[in-house]
Amino acid sequence: MLSALTQVTYAQIQEKEDIQKHPSLPDIPGYKTLKCDFHMHTVFSDGHVWPSFRVNEALRDGLDAISITEHIDFEGFPDEIKRDYNKSYEIAAEAAKNKDLLVIKGVEISPRVPPYHNNALFLTDDNVLPIDYMKSGKKQFVMKDHMTHEELLAPFLEAQKQGSFVSYNHPGYSWWDKKDTAIFTSFHKELLERKILSGIEVANSGVYNIIAHRLAMKYNLTMLCNTDEHYDMYPRYAKTHRPMTLVFARDKSVAAIKEALIARRTALYFDNYIVARASEAEAFFKAAVQATTERKTRNGEPILLVHLYNNSDIPFNIKATSDYNIEKYPLGQISLTAHDTTTVILKAVWKYPKETTLKMHVTNILVSPDEDLSTGFQLLTDDGKTR
Repeated sequence: MLSALTQVTYAQIQEKEDIQKHPSLPDIPGYKTLKCDFHMHTVFSDGHVWPSFRVNEALRDGLDAISITEHIDFEGFPDEIKRDYNKSYEIAAEAAKNKDLLVIKGVEISPRVPPYHNNALFLTDDNVLPIDYMKSGKKQFVMKDHMTHEELLAPFLEAQKQGSFVSYNHPGYSWWDKKDTAIFTSFHKELLERKILSGIEVANSGVYNIIAHRLAMKYNLTMLCNTDEHYDMYPRYAKTHRPMTLVFARDKSVAAIKEALIARRTALYFDNYIVARASEAEAFFKAAVQATTERKTRNGEPILLVHLYNNSDIPFNIKATSDYNIEKYPLGQISLTAHDTTTVILKAVWKYPKETTLKMHVTNILVSPDEDLSTGFQLLTDDGKTR
């Protein structure tokens, strides 16, 4: 039997693990924040787990939606498993039935030449995507010696026909054709012009890709963050939450997720970083952190107490500035602990203003590859409110 001390310690560890696995994240005005992973594999391509295992992982990790994106051009176990790229979706969808998890049908189109690897989500029939550029995909990946542009384009045209959302996976992966160093190739530009390519994976397996981030901003692509997991998810993320795409959707439905992806309303959540466009980043931070003010007199000196409550599981690192002196924190560098209130004291006030602004840079929220979130709270000091 566990001692009382051991039970308390175990409970604390379990509570910490639950927070890590089920991150508490705020909704933003007008939208629900859905936790999603749109890129992973099973034994139906080159993964090593069964589709229902992916469902159980997602439920354990508190996700709202997943897509199992099998390589349509590779079979890892052709002697044991019949080629059917709808099957992993069907098994996962059945496992998720009556559970609070959406399963979205998708595949990965994955030639080793431009346009390289791309996911196609919201398909209706995975099996009809042509792979005529392949010589063999059974246990080994062998493309034709002389595949044509038309053969490489064909699965994308079929994905478009099915109303799919297509995103460019892990740009710059190590086996790209060294003769073509343009990571965003003429083929990608063609897919963009044909209105086929809509998204790009800016973080893969928890690794941030600054080149992909620059491409997302340059070509106005939806940003995604996925695990691309092939094995058991747990060992890689045992000490943290799994990476995920945050989708700001009107409701929790497949149609709402698709609408949000097309509208580029996403954020990337990996480690303690958030990557998003400025509008979503600002809304997310303001939903996570609330500010109130309090007038105080300390030894005859008027001061302002600014209480910053972080109601999320993400600790935010800020660099604050004010018209008044910020006590205690050199250069205004402050960590807003998750689910805790951090109080900032403004001194040398002398005369209370009706309002003042606490400006800040949130250094672990990126709004571009070269810029963190610049925001602030306008403090009404007579009634303690903000706007």
